[in-house]
Amino acid sequence: MDHTHTHAGHTHDHGIAHAPERALRWALVLSGGFTLAEVAGAWLTQSLALLSDAAHMFTDTAALVIALVAMRLGRRSADAKRTFGYARFEILAAAFNASVLFIVAVYILSEAIERLRHPATVAATPMMLLAALGLAVNLAAMRLLRGASASSLNVHGAYLEVWSDMLGSLGVLVAGATIAWTGWTPIDPIVAVAISLWILPRTWGLLKESVHILLEGVPAGIDIAAVAAAVRAVPGVAGVHDLHVWSVTSGRVMLTAHIERDATAEYSDSATLAAVRGLIEHRFGIVHTTLQLEHVVCATECVLANPAAAGPARTAG
Repeated sequence: MDHTHTHAGHTHDHGIAHAPERALRWALVLSGGFTLAEVAGAWLTQSLALLSDAAHMFTDTAALVIALVAMRLGRRSADAKRTFGYARFEILAAAFNASVLFIVAVYILSEAIERLRHPATVAATPMMLLAALGLAVNLAAMRLLRGASASSLNVHGAYLEVWSDMLGSLGVLVAGATIAWTGWTPIDPIVAVAISLWILPRTWGLLKESVHILLEGVPAGIDIAAVAAAVRAVPGVAGVHDLHVWSVTSGRVMLTAHIERDATAEYSDSATLAAVRGLIEHRFGIVHTTLQLEHVVCATECVLANPAAAGPARTAG
């Protein structure tokens, strides 16, 4: 059997660039500094809503630290032990951040139930001041991360956490105002629960996407059946099997396949491979492909676009 192997190597945008890194560093300074202030404020004011917001700020800070480490590791070159390099650390970091948020949300929910049974005195004025400061910090961090979040799952995870915390700060501000004007303290645990419940679906989405990549699932937006059908329709191609499409990290899609070429066709091996590679890149946006060519001999009635209709192909001897 004649085998021809081709590997297309290209430069990819993995969301790992100096601009996103600078944004992450500045967001980390803002988030980390305010986390310390909010933790102290939650302890002084006895506000569960403020504690919930502080917990999310802490996870924001952790997310930003891990995101920066992921970017640094992701730029390391591949070696003999890690032939894809360290780019996947980004996905591990995103999965870890989502898991931490789940744990924090469960703790806040359990603590809120206890607070509803036994209300605590809350210092509304300092609670409101800290919430207003937190709102400003999170808006600034969101502005820094917004541009980079579209190109990196890891930065997107950090952006989501900062975004959710901005809404949390707004909720704490409303709770503080309600307590100051009416003295109704149950609003504090209620807001804490609302913050936790609001972020859980988004956290689940991030975790599910991260696990999907770790399981080497087909990337979103790619129909593998459509890819196979398009490849079969290339002139000179009799069939395709062992087709795999997956992502190493955000924006880095890989494809491998065995291409069956009709040995009686007039197209050369190189022309067939070039046609398949060009189709995959221009129609599906996949530039990193590994293709193995196999020669088969089709009967006269072989229908190239649907090899099943022509019966089994005979391997060339």
